[in-house]
Amino acid sequence: MTPLQESIQAACGRMLEYLQDKKQATSWQLKLALHLSSSVLYLALGVLYEQGKIRLEADDINYKVSLPQPDVETPQQF
Repeated sequence: MTPLQESIQAACGRMLEYLQDKKQATSWQLKLALHLSSSVLYLALGVLYEQGKIRLEADDINYKVSLPQPDVETPQQF
């Protein structure tokens, strides 16, 4: 694994931990709190989004990042 791949993988793990604690953050908050370069931030966000591990919502120049909500099954009515 290359150093860049290791950085992205580490950033993914740290982002998921942060989001489990805070529930939601902006991309800017993640960048500052986790001390990430812009490149690693957006590459890691892309990886997590592609894997379905985060939700992204555009918010002006930032993104709102959150964990996906579990699907709640509605009870069937007979």
